[in-house]
Formats: sequence, C-alpha cells, structure tokens
Amino acid sequence: MARFHFRYLAAVLLPLVLFPARLGRATEEVQVSETADVVQIETDTLSGTIRKNGYVSGIAAGTLVDKKTGAHDLGFGLHIQDWLMAPGWREDGYARDPKVHGNLPKHIVEGPQLCTQAKHLPSEVLRGEGFVAVRLRYVYTQAGAGFKAGSTWEQTLVFQPGVRYVLSAERITSANDVDDLFYRLDMPGHIKHNAGDSFEQVYLSYFDKPIPAAEFLKDFGPDEKFLYQRKAGAAPGRMIRGYQVKLAGKPGPWLVGMTLDPSEVAEAWCHQRGYVCFIEELHRKNVKAGESFGAAYVVGWFDDVAEMNKTYDQYRGAKRINVEGGKLKVEQ
Repeated sequence: MARFHFRYLAAVLLPLVLFPARLGRATEEVQVSETADVVQIETDTLSGTIRKNGYVSGIAAGTLVDKKTGAHDLGFGLHIQDWLMAPGWREDGYARDPKVHGNLPKHIVEGPQLCTQAKHLPSEVLRGEGFVAVRLRYVYTQAGAGFKAGSTWEQTLVFQPGVRYVLSAERITSANDVDDLFYRLDMPGHIKHNAGDSFEQVYLSYFDKPIPAAEFLKDFGPDEKFLYQRKAGAAPGRMIRGYQVKLAGKPGPWLVGMTLDPSEVAEAWCHQRGYVCFIEELHRKNVKAGESFGAAYVVGWFDDVAEMNKTYDQYRGAKRINVEGGKLKVEQ
C-alpha cells in the first residue's frame, strides 16, 4: 500500500470575496494511503475512507472516526449521491411505497442510482497547503423518457488537520433541458439502530428542539413527520442536520451535515424506514443543457449545537469548493 506524507504551510490569505478555509497547525501531518479500492486519509483529528469501487461516493460507512472521542458514523456512508430527478410520477421504477418515498410524486431524469449501481468512480488525490482533497467523477449512463444520458457529476472531499470535519461539495453539469431539475443525496447520512440503541437524538436546525430517538421506533413516511420543504423567500438561517451518537450507553458527540447555502435545499426528509433516513434534494430549478450547479457542505463531529453554529457561520453562504494549484478556495 503506497503511503504519502507532507507537512503543510500556514493558512493562505484568500481574497475577501472567498470564505477562508480553516487550516490546521503547520506542524501537523496528513497521511494518505491508496489502493485500487480505497483512499484512506488520517489527520490528527479524523480518519476517513473514500471507496472507489462497490458502494461509492462520499465517505464510506463507519469510517469517519472522531479521534477525540472514538465515535464513528452510524449509517451507510456520508454525503452519498443518488439520481437526477424532477417532479411527477412516471413508470420508471421509482418506488411509490408511501413508507419509502411518501406521497411525493417524482421521476428519474438520469441514473443509475449512483451510490449502489455506478460500481466504480475514478478518483484523484490533490495535496495542497494545509489540506488533502479527493475528487470523484461520474457520467450518468441511463436516461428517463424524453431525456438523454451524459450529465456529469464531480464530488470534492477536503480533509484538514486541526478540525473534526470535512469540507465537501458536488458540481453537476446537465446534459438536458429540464424543468425543476433536482438531485438527491444523503446528508449527512442515515442512522442504523435497534430501537434507538445507537443514538441519543436528532438535530434539525429548522425545528425548535432536538428530536429524541424514541420518535424513530416505528416506521413512518418522509411526509408524515419532520419533512422540510422550501418556501419562496423563507429559507432558514442555517441548514444543519445530524444526530448525537451514544458511546458506552451515554450521550456522545454530534455527527452533522451542514448545507452551507440553505436556499439550495428544496426538500429534506428525516424519517424511519428500518433505519433513520436523512435525504436532501437540492436545486429544483429550470436547467438548460450545459448548465452547471451544485452545493457545498461541512460534514463532521461537534460537541454541541453552539459549536455547530459557530462553524456554520464561518462558511455561511458558500456554494462551491475549488482546489487548484495547491490552493483551497471556498466560494460563494
């Protein structure tokens, strides 16, 4: 297994129009181990694995480990990518079980379901001043009726020493003209549990207070409880979603996903279907062929809501992550 090491420089001064990426201490070391199947990254605060083959996109299940507490994520992976979609039912294989997808008519514009069916994602490891990034790419190969395949998806995952979170983003370029095009992903990721044994509570920033694990003991559809739907001119101040893990039966740290531009989220679910399902749907706007769009996120570990809010406000409004020439830029 090849292993690469580097020591990074102090924080880079970015133009005021950019959001400065929070960099770690200049004496720390980032380690990258890469095989044909995975990229493994270790910082002083986190470890995480990105899969190239099998169940792909985002950070692999159970591998984002918080070195401060030993906690790990509880689901099937973090920031996992799905289909390109549009509103309205069609006969395209998209399940209409109300406990799975609710009474929320939608159809597939392009597939396959990337996480389960793409099987392989080309990857690139990018090293820079105070960070390591992994870039993944995919070209959709299946088209819904009236559309053509060929939209491109690119995901960037950025690890930095000194912080307990990952910066991430995707960029999609459409092959089609589509009304109300949106894309679906897991944000942060689902929760596997047995009668609430693995987590204490759920946090949704657009709800008044945390939701206890006891609310997720029986299955319910995404439109039965805790559904977020965007309203014109009324985006929440923050879009933070996640859960507090249990460690040795006691409340532990929070694993959350922050969508840094709340207005990009069109719909967000948090429902029980054998596990707690965290789905976000983003964009839902008219798109022309060749047009690109996407969103930026923070995914990681926090001790409390105050710490989450402080980090969110550092990056609030960011829409894109650029990694070029060894420099990291988090942009509006």
